[in-house]
Amino acid sequence: MTKLMFQLRVVKGGFSFLGVRRMAVLNAAHRSTQHKDYKPIKKVMVANRGEIATRVFRACTELGIRTVAVYSEQDTGQMHRQKADEAYLIGKGLPPVQAYLHIPDIIKVAKDNEVDAIHPGYGFLSERADFAQACADAGVRFIGPSPEVVRRMGDKVEARAIAIDAGVPVVPGTSTPITSLTEAQEFANTYGYPIIFKAAYGGGGRGMRVVRSYEELEENYQRAFSEALSAFGNGALFIERFIERPRHIEVQILGDKYGNVIHLYERDCSIQRRHQKVVEIAPAAHLDQHLRDRLTSDAVKLAKRVGYENAGTVEFLVDKQDKYFFIEVNSRLQVEHTVTEEITDVDLVHAQIHVTEGKSLPDLGLKQENIRINGSAIQCRVTTEDPARGFQPDTGRIEVFRSGEGMGIRLDTASAFQGALISPHYDSLLVKVIAHGKDHPTAASKLNRALAEFRIRGVKTNIPFLQNVLSNDQFLYGAVDTQFIDENPDLILTRPVQNRAQKLLHFLGHIMVNGPITPIPVKAKPSTVDPIIPQVPLGEPPAGFREILLREGPERFAKAIRNHKGLLLMDTTFRDAHQSLLATRVRTHDLKNISPFVAHRFSPLFSIENWGGATFDVAMRFLYECPWKRLQEMRDLIPNIPFQMLLRGANAVGYTNYPDNAVHKFCEIAKENGMDIFRVFDSLNYLPNMILGMEAAGNAGGVVEASISYTGDVCDPNRTKYSLDYYLKLADELVKAGTHILSIKDMAGLLKPNSATLLIGALRDRFPEMPLHVHTHDTAGAGVASMLAAAEAGADVVDVAADSMSGMTSQPSMGAIVACAKGTNLDTGIELQDVYDYNEYWEMARQLYAPFDCTATMKSGNADVYENEIPGGQYTNLHFQAHSMGLGNKFKAVKKAYTEANKLLGDLIKVLKDLPRIEGRPGASLSPLDFDELERELRARHVDEITPEDVMSAAMYPKVFDDFKDFTAQFGPVECLNTRLFLEGPKIAEVFQVELERGKTLHIKALALGDLNMAGQREVFFEMNGQLRSVLVKDTQAMKEMHFHPKALKDVKGQIGAPMPGKVLDIKVKEGSRIEKGKQLCVLSAMKMETVVNSPMSGTVKKIYVTRDMHLEGDDLILEIE
Repeated sequence: MTKLMFQLRVVKGGFSFLGVRRMAVLNAAHRSTQHKDYKPIKKVMVANRGEIATRVFRACTELGIRTVAVYSEQDTGQMHRQKADEAYLIGKGLPPVQAYLHIPDIIKVAKDNEVDAIHPGYGFLSERADFAQACADAGVRFIGPSPEVVRRMGDKVEARAIAIDAGVPVVPGTSTPITSLTEAQEFANTYGYPIIFKAAYGGGGRGMRVVRSYEELEENYQRAFSEALSAFGNGALFIERFIERPRHIEVQILGDKYGNVIHLYERDCSIQRRHQKVVEIAPAAHLDQHLRDRLTSDAVKLAKRVGYENAGTVEFLVDKQDKYFFIEVNSRLQVEHTVTEEITDVDLVHAQIHVTEGKSLPDLGLKQENIRINGSAIQCRVTTEDPARGFQPDTGRIEVFRSGEGMGIRLDTASAFQGALISPHYDSLLVKVIAHGKDHPTAASKLNRALAEFRIRGVKTNIPFLQNVLSNDQFLYGAVDTQFIDENPDLILTRPVQNRAQKLLHFLGHIMVNGPITPIPVKAKPSTVDPIIPQVPLGEPPAGFREILLREGPERFAKAIRNHKGLLLMDTTFRDAHQSLLATRVRTHDLKNISPFVAHRFSPLFSIENWGGATFDVAMRFLYECPWKRLQEMRDLIPNIPFQMLLRGANAVGYTNYPDNAVHKFCEIAKENGMDIFRVFDSLNYLPNMILGMEAAGNAGGVVEASISYTGDVCDPNRTKYSLDYYLKLADELVKAGTHILSIKDMAGLLKPNSATLLIGALRDRFPEMPLHVHTHDTAGAGVASMLAAAEAGADVVDVAADSMSGMTSQPSMGAIVACAKGTNLDTGIELQDVYDYNEYWEMARQLYAPFDCTATMKSGNADVYENEIPGGQYTNLHFQAHSMGLGNKFKAVKKAYTEANKLLGDLIKVLKDLPRIEGRPGASLSPLDFDELERELRARHVDEITPEDVMSAAMYPKVFDDFKDFTAQFGPVECLNTRLFLEGPKIAEVFQVELERGKTLHIKALALGDLNMAGQREVFFEMNGQLRSVLVKDTQAMKEMHFHPKALKDVKGQIGAPMPGKVLDIKVKEGSRIEKGKQLCVLSAMKMETVVNSPMSGTVKKIYVTRDMHLEGDDLILEIE
């Protein structure tokens, strides 16, 4: 017969091993239980979702039972329906939770698909007696207690009465459910406060509220009633006296149809937040054995009293005197059943199914004397809740999911996988992580390690909070009660997850979809070839002048400079050179690459100018880098050469006035981070501003280099305002103020060779012991000659730049000066071959910045700078702006207009922004900046850790800093990317590496761009470290086309368009305003320059189409005038 059955099943399409196993199990079961009411289960439905449904399906599969899932319309993508053999939709058209509470649909699916038994899981219908009865009425077995027991235990008031009859201690409380506020007031008047509301027909913390005073009663009653009604379909409540600081201990029980009841020891569920269990432990640590025996004995006694069948939990509160009180019975499987399984090696779901089939506990080998505790187990519930926001549930798409595993770790997952959508409709549980060890500390250590291995991106989780709990000494000792979380607020203080890799993928995806994140002035492409980094010798770099500075201090350092034989150089390539030629856009990535070579080969340098000035705000504003981190990293790579920064006197590194204490604090922090020499200048040579900056730098321990801004021509007798006597008198004041080094800062490149000889010669005669330093720009092409003339006249230091970064509006060529001085008394001590290698690097690096290179519009310098006196960097920006506004062929006229404006303003050294007039030094009237208050504000605004450097950045540039922090929070450490990737992103199929930090490298391949979805997003696919990753990116162009910004029509009078691409900084008018021709309408910002849009006509502002911070393209409509 067996052979025939096998043949028949093979003919019908094959026979599974699972089927063979199931037949063997059933045969064995039949032999052992033929005297009992045994009926095997062949198909089980789980009337639930998520993790518990999957848990039951796995148990059924192990027993050879076919499985059926049900799911709501919102759960079509949930994992539990894929884990079952069959899955059916329920509750069509119903709200998400109501679908799983719709008994008729669930019973219909069960009947239509020949389901033998339904497992209710936990929550939803698991403690609804009417559901258990509906199953029985339909001839479908309910895997749980009988409907009558579910009813009696689910009614907490009746359960309480049963406990009293059984002699089990209870907390004083109502004997029947209450349904009105008046009844609650009467109870409180009788027993006093505190009291606690509990849902009469459900648990899990829902419908539970503690009330400590009369004033709180009404609000908490309403909240508890509403929660209970929503969660369980019945808002009835009962009230108990609230026990302060108890332990929450629950006992796992298991009964069969034949009156057998056993316990599987206890669990400690005291770690709760708002009455929701967070961490569960089995067994309870430091529980007196006599107390354990009484708790378990009373739990079994209570279960036998009602004829309890299947799995359940009896819950108790244990006070500080080890008195315990029964609170409720959960007539279902608990979320935390896992820890009991780990310490007893009993599969509770297997047992539930077998008991429902009709087996007895002895048949299953489950006798009380056989149940032993083996070690300790802890469960953590990983949820999509954000501890930083009061555990607010987070929703969205899981972009990355990597779990922690290993010896002693068990994972019970819900729908935790890459690409899963976390909706707001259901519980926020992602995965239960269970650790088992020989004792409580061992289990905690394993669990902490496993949580540290998790990588969940796309949604916030409570993992950092759980790690704080597991590391807490009180928890590790096991002495916790229900107030543990409330009394340890530091548990909520979690470090933000770095999430660097996924954030960088978001950035790269954004670039691939939308183009460069930083404004690109011209269409030139960055080079695809990386610069060649010259070979660097092994070992430490040779000693340089910084060793003298650190050993002997600023005064002796200045003396060593003055006594040095030969000409010293300052290399401006790291700051002023790229500010002048490449719009200050050179990134830390490229500066760091060449830094070790500079440290080893250019140790004779006086200094490297690498910080301050415009580089400070541009780093944050356009490069999305921290300027302080740039300084720190370069200091590590170049420990031997002094660093020099540009300090704008009382303006520090800003364009406005700051309180004096802010300038002093800035210099202190800069010195602490590795800055050595502070070149202090004021564009108008305003002494009070300069002296404040000198004092700040000097008090910080830095070398003070007071710089006189040079303009005019000291050799021209007709230029009387800025005569030789003017400069000598100014120098007298600066030397008197205590400068260590005296500098001439020729910002426009006006210092001709004969003027250099005259001025530097006179200064050398006046100050024979003072080191002299000269800075110029090579706009006219005479820079090398002027610097050599200055050196011959007595200058100790001149400024140069790498050959490929020199000339035009930058500094003179390093190679030219090194070569000209070679073998003379001005010999620089620098080898020409090293200059050539340095130049080769920068020649290639400069091509990475082709979109910003001034040579896109400016092909050479121009000697007419001697007439217009436009400073180097300003000359470059003005030239670019003229071209972008269509005035490139009229640049000569632009320069002429600049010259005339300069004369009208009194022949200024440098034109500044239009600022209100202030008598005296502006900063002197400002109140001191409260750095502590600023730090508090920043911590409240930003998730990341706030450093003293961050506080200073915010003090200098508040909005720029906030924007920078918001950017990095979204896109991560973009400074790790090479420059081409930063500017234009990767090409499809390109493979590249990104070093996050030493020893941590990402291997990335760009795979594909997805189609536009209905939300205006594209999915961008990558392979990272061998795993598929994807990110959703908003297509800003597509969204703009959906909601496009109107263009100004040139033939329509009164329509004012943007003259160039840029960001709206300010709007000067309002709709309905009457304006005159020439009136300022708005201010645009692009390429560090601000452009005021003036009205071409008089009239009334009809409509404004822009808002502050809006990014405009050329000709985008700003407003209409009529």
